[in-house]
Amino acid sequence: MNTSDGVGARVVQTAGPVLIIGSGLLGASLGLALRAGGVRVYLEDASPTSLHLASDVGAGQAFGDVLAEAGVRPRECGSDTPSYQAPSIVVVATPPDVADRVIVESLLRFPDAIVTDVASVKDAVVADVLRGLEREGRLEEASRYVGSHPMAGRERSGAGAADADLFYGRPWVIVAHESTWPRAVLVARALATDVGAVPLEMNAGTHDHAVALVSHVPQLVSSMLAARLVDAPAQALGLAGQGLRDTARIAASDPRLWTAILAGNAGPVADILRELRTDLDDLLTHLDAAAELGSLRGGSVGAINRVMTAGNQGVARIPGKHGGAPSRYREIEVLIPDEPGALGRLFSELGEAGINIEDLVLEHSAGAQAGVARVMIDPAVVDRAVADLQQRGWRLITH
Repeated sequence: MNTSDGVGARVVQTAGPVLIIGSGLLGASLGLALRAGGVRVYLEDASPTSLHLASDVGAGQAFGDVLAEAGVRPRECGSDTPSYQAPSIVVVATPPDVADRVIVESLLRFPDAIVTDVASVKDAVVADVLRGLEREGRLEEASRYVGSHPMAGRERSGAGAADADLFYGRPWVIVAHESTWPRAVLVARALATDVGAVPLEMNAGTHDHAVALVSHVPQLVSSMLAARLVDAPAQALGLAGQGLRDTARIAASDPRLWTAILAGNAGPVADILRELRTDLDDLLTHLDAAAELGSLRGGSVGAINRVMTAGNQGVARIPGKHGGAPSRYREIEVLIPDEPGALGRLFSELGEAGINIEDLVLEHSAGAQAGVARVMIDPAVVDRAVADLQQRGWRLITH
């Protein structure tokens, strides 16, 4: 066990050193989180620039430098020496299209280490790892491999966007295969817990269908929607509100990374897109009829209502802030001047009034000198919050 130093010290279960191969957003964030718990972290990356950036932000030590300082030759890096401690865990944080190769290499380089990966597709990666080990005549090494996938990320990529709290409160899926050692599963679970994530166990197929539904298809839909804006007239974009910003936000994600992810999970993604296409074709039929007739006749109103109602039902099933059933919050809308410190003052004054902000959405209009903060709070304190804010001079939007 390791104990971090200073204020907020915590005991973690992960016994380092941990070697993280791939120093992008997930790899660097994992390094930051582990180092905050006192775990020694080594970093390795095919890109020297990415590696140096991750090291500079504090995510770990460059593995090559560690070996050089210890006088250890690369082919001896899998064994402890008096001056060097070999990794006990290897985390492969490369894109999914190369993850299987790196996993196989890691199992062969570090014969005593547990190896996991954080790729967002699992079925194809696991199958390719097993095939790769079989080609090497080393299939028995597969027992030390367990797949995993932290359900965390952001539209910005690279170590420059890394955050030690990226995994906090997020699901971390553990995907064992038939020959995975139970100890490897325990190590992966401990790793997830130590960085604040919530470990869950699934098989590869279940995982891939689930992430296609909640992550991969939403990314595609957002990207296809945002693509409609490429040739949009300026006057239309000037009308853009928060709805467009919300639905198009993740369209800013890295195209190269998502190409690899979606190609690796093509089957489940295609299945869900076909279901979406069926709904879209049905809606188009009714909208075309309405356009031709000049009004919403022939069942068009019902078709639109079905789409909207089904959407309401789906949103209601998304887990709430603390997991489980979503909580029912009330919303107040506060005008926020476009000036330094205004939002911070709103937060501070709500805190002084004993009001907890459960969620927040900021809305802006092009050229406006103020934004709107939609603050979600406990329904029991809405009247008190409104009265307190108005007394402090805030302008609220009432409906």
